[in-house]
Amino acid sequence: MPQQDEHNTGLQLPLVEEFYSIQGEGYNTGKAAYFIRIGGCDIGCSWCDTKYSWNASLHPLVDVETITGHVTQSGADSVVVTGGEPLMWNLDPLCNILKREGVKTYLETSGAYPLTGIWDWITLSPKKGSPPLEGIWKKAHELKVIIEDGTDFATAEEHSRKVSADCLLFLQPEWSRFNDIIAAITEYVKNNTKWNVSLQAHKFMHIP
Repeated sequence: MPQQDEHNTGLQLPLVEEFYSIQGEGYNTGKAAYFIRIGGCDIGCSWCDTKYSWNASLHPLVDVETITGHVTQSGADSVVVTGGEPLMWNLDPLCNILKREGVKTYLETSGAYPLTGIWDWITLSPKKGSPPLEGIWKKAHELKVIIEDGTDFATAEEHSRKVSADCLLFLQPEWSRFNDIIAAITEYVKNNTKWNVSLQAHKFMHIP
């Protein structure tokens, strides 16, 4: 696995795509950010909308200096690092450069791999079959649980007991089942007000 490979210095990353857009999920919805999508994921969620990112070998290894240069050129003041599962790679070099440039760093992760990098915001989104490592629960600023069916609410509650007291809690409908599940999520949040609803606003806006 990449994070156990002595050659995984993080100086190069398998870049799936990069673009400047608007954050569409969770607490930071509506904020501008530069997105860096890194290849590689062995979790394999059936409903994943970025399956093209799973095989890291299909994506070119790009120097982090090149990637961060694109961030600077874009004028963005914050970066979202996502995947795939970005923590399969050493993210220290990428974050070190971004922080040196004064860029805020946001991470989207399942938490299934050791945490690397320096983060202003960590969105933890646990996935079935690949639970987060113990060390990341209390570091998450935001817990985002994907709701596919009614059984996922109990799992969400289990996750919520592991994060810190000030971690924000979000339930997000699995996109392909939005019409089927959104009413149940709405009712659940009304009856359990510690939770918030997260919608994939970028999909409604028809933007990346």
